[in-house]
Amino acid sequence: MEIREATDDDWPQLWPVFRATVRAGETYAFDPDMPEDVARAIWMERPPGRTVVAVADGELLGTAKMGPNRGGRGAHVGTASFMVAPAARGRGVGRALATYVVDWHRREGYRAIQFNAVVETNTAAVALWRSLGFTVVGTVPEAFEHPEHGYVGLHVMHLPLV
Repeated sequence: MEIREATDDDWPQLWPVFRATVRAGETYAFDPDMPEDVARAIWMERPPGRTVVAVADGELLGTAKMGPNRGGRGAHVGTASFMVAPAARGRGVGRALATYVVDWHRREGYRAIQFNAVVETNTAAVALWRSLGFTVVGTVPEAFEHPEHGYVGLHVMHLPLV
């Protein structure tokens, strides 16, 4: 598996992953009927951010976007979002992308990473972030409407980098 910067040529493979993840309704609060052009504008980060893809044998396995969580006086804290293709789940793609993102933030001089909205029922993601040193610093109760579990909390997770 190779993780590299996403290009415009990756979008035709990235869009189905984005669409499937959002339509599942389990991890992102995005509109499930979001038009492709809006999705592309949200996901394809511009500097100082970055979007990457994980690929193997010409197949897009997953993607991550990263950059500052806020501008101005908050730009020293980074954030990131991740999506793994349904057929690639359970193959270490998420961990590889997560490790890449943490290393990228360190290289870029960020002081910490903050995830603003990790769905508490996304136990695989929560376990992954905890294994990398993230802690839950708070949970907003019933902030996410899950299609199976109803209203569930959104964790705010944090990893100091210095």
